[in-house]
Amino acid sequence: MEEQVTPTPKVRRTKSVHLMCGMPVWGIAGALACAYLTYLSYSHVRRGEFDWPHDTWFIVTYGVWVLLMAGLMSETRCLRERVFFALVLANFTLGFVLAIWVAAPLEAVRGVRIISAGLWGLAALVSVVVAFSSGQATTVEKKVE
Repeated sequence: MEEQVTPTPKVRRTKSVHLMCGMPVWGIAGALACAYLTYLSYSHVRRGEFDWPHDTWFIVTYGVWVLLMAGLMSETRCLRERVFFALVLANFTLGFVLAIWVAAPLEAVRGVRIISAGLWGLAALVSVVVAFSSGQATTVEKKVE
């Protein structure tokens, strides 16, 4: 006797709209990390430390962070998360540029450190918002008709 086997339809996994929303651990971790980096950037400015490391490991590290943040921005469809990742991406891009720019004048480095402190602070605030948001009604997905 030959039994007929009907194939089971493959269930398509839907891609989550959110990477961080609805999971306070990630938002709080991001807020703490960004708050620490805000303090670090501010303390460099306050003490007048405007030198920037230019060794190969710093350049590679900043490059990896830039690629990671760009990848995370492309993976999320949540506006709040995209804003957070964009702020972090901007900071790491500034760090990458300064790591490559060996002859950067001290005034430029000082200005970037001030901007960086502000961006880290803003990223910390956005991360707190992400931590306590449900992820409702902030998607930037394309509607298929």
